[in-house]
Amino acid sequence: MKIQHKPHRVQQASRGAAALLFTLALPAHATNGFNLIGFGAESLLMGGADVAVARDSSAINTNPAGLAQIQGKVFNGFGSVLRTLDLSHADQYGSDVHASNRYTMLGGGGYAQSIAETPCGAGVGTFVQGGAGGVFRNVNTSQGNQDNFSAKFGIAKIGFGIGCQVTERLALGTTIGLTYASIQQSLYRDTPGIGGIKLEDAYGVRPNFKVGLQYKLSPTLTFGAAYTEKTKLPLTGGTFSLNAGAQTFQYDDAKLEGFATPREVALGMAWKPESDLLLAFKVNWINWADAIKSTTLTAKNPDSSFAPAQISSSNRLDWRNQVVLALGLAYDINPKTTLYAGYNYGKNPMPRATTTPFIAGILEHHYTAGAAYKFTPEWTFTGGLEYSPVVKVNYNNSEMPFGNAQLRNEALFLHFMLSRQWQ
Repeated sequence: MKIQHKPHRVQQASRGAAALLFTLALPAHATNGFNLIGFGAESLLMGGADVAVARDSSAINTNPAGLAQIQGKVFNGFGSVLRTLDLSHADQYGSDVHASNRYTMLGGGGYAQSIAETPCGAGVGTFVQGGAGGVFRNVNTSQGNQDNFSAKFGIAKIGFGIGCQVTERLALGTTIGLTYASIQQSLYRDTPGIGGIKLEDAYGVRPNFKVGLQYKLSPTLTFGAAYTEKTKLPLTGGTFSLNAGAQTFQYDDAKLEGFATPREVALGMAWKPESDLLLAFKVNWINWADAIKSTTLTAKNPDSSFAPAQISSSNRLDWRNQVVLALGLAYDINPKTTLYAGYNYGKNPMPRATTTPFIAGILEHHYTAGAAYKFTPEWTFTGGLEYSPVVKVNYNNSEMPFGNAQLRNEALFLHFMLSRQWQ
């Protein structure tokens, strides 16, 4: 008799699982949706206003046309430490819990050099596009017990870029590379019916592509533009377990389809009215509506004949397109020291009806400040802070077992970069 109810329990427990697993495939420290606001310390500390500025190896992932500015050889090793000041989930069952993982480390680096006897520069670099996750413990459930949910997700890029000064004023560039993503997550593993699921070790690798230009309108004014193509990222090769009450079923072939990094168009200006002052602006259109429409979770090859041979569940996410505005400033107070400041704004692209505590991409305002110090002609250290003030979203996602709920997020980043330049 119990066996007859197992398929029904399986269906209940997997209700909305595709939505859950998709939302978990997003970084808990997400900023512009699940994109970071910039890449490399200078880009980040100028609020992401980088498309017309890009002048170090991070240009590979911001605007490859900037590689044409490289003189000699340059290495940039960069990293970030995230402190979640308030990443919290509250719901109608009396829960109000902060994610237990309060710190997240990110890193990357790049090498670029000018190409002898050509007007070109080229480089290779690795970049964390997003990552981390939230671990929420001792959450009250609708069944009257307490349980946990968590997500660990990472998305990174490796790319090769080249930029060339094709005329005195115009530089063009392109980057090709690979995007890698992986995911592990669980929802109420000990509570069948409203959760009882776990996904592990699903991953995806796909090629990515970016093109860019920089054009000198005058000796002091530069226009920049970059286009990033959408990259579909089906996550495959995972395992999926499902608590059906009397028994937990294990599926050896799980995949999540429908996840993608979005198409982007960035336009910007860089103005250098004085030799020691640089002002920059960027507007970035992010095509979330095409990248994040719906997802499908499929799990096959169960370890029991009592389990359905295949589970499949689809869900619509319906994200909105996002327009991000960025302002940045760099000021050389002396030949060795540069000060940075920036501001970045992007409206939360997630509808309230599909919000979950697994995505902290509700942050909208980002304030940055920092400095670079040149220790020697070859070595420079850059460091600074990014602060995102608290945002609260009240929501009721029918696919999640939280009822009326609230997501809060407030974050502080420490960004740093060590650079070496030589001929």
